[in-house]
Amino acid sequence: ITTLSDIVMDLALAQTSSWLRDGHAVQVAVNLSARYLHHLDLPDRVFEALTRYEVPARLLRLELTESALIADPAKALSILERLHDGGVSLSIDDFGTGYSSMSYLKRLPVDELKVDRSFVGGMITSAEDAALVRSVVDLGHNLGMEVVAEGVEDPLTTTALAELKCDVA
Repeated sequence: ITTLSDIVMDLALAQTSSWLRDGHAVQVAVNLSARYLHHLDLPDRVFEALTRYEVPARLLRLELTESALIADPAKALSILERLHDGGVSLSIDDFGTGYSSMSYLKRLPVDELKVDRSFVGGMITSAEDAALVRSVVDLGHNLGMEVVAEGVEDPLTTTALAELKCDVA
């Protein structure tokens, strides 16, 4: 998985570099596997790739799942702090489907919280899903994060998310 993750990172940053040369500063998101996240040299690999492709760190967003964090929270926190301190944006993907503790969430240097599509897709027809989405939006905002709703497929859901002040659908 490490080799595949390096290839994906290279492809994403090569494309970002191309867009940048064409005058488009577009942030790219790359999913991190749990195994890749726990490599102590991950920040060095990321910063080396950013330098190689001449991409500013602010144009890279790394996405990780809750389950990737709980395998070794102390190690993950250390690695994520190095990445964040270096200017890389961090996102928790599929929030609400894993087993993370609120105590870890408040300590992580995360910029973005992504509400899982399984809740977003049902928020119009299910009071429980609507309550969960509302709670995650409020939680993310209260922790200073941008909140993204995944799996938005209709105008009613878009409107409901706008009313909740969700940042991105």
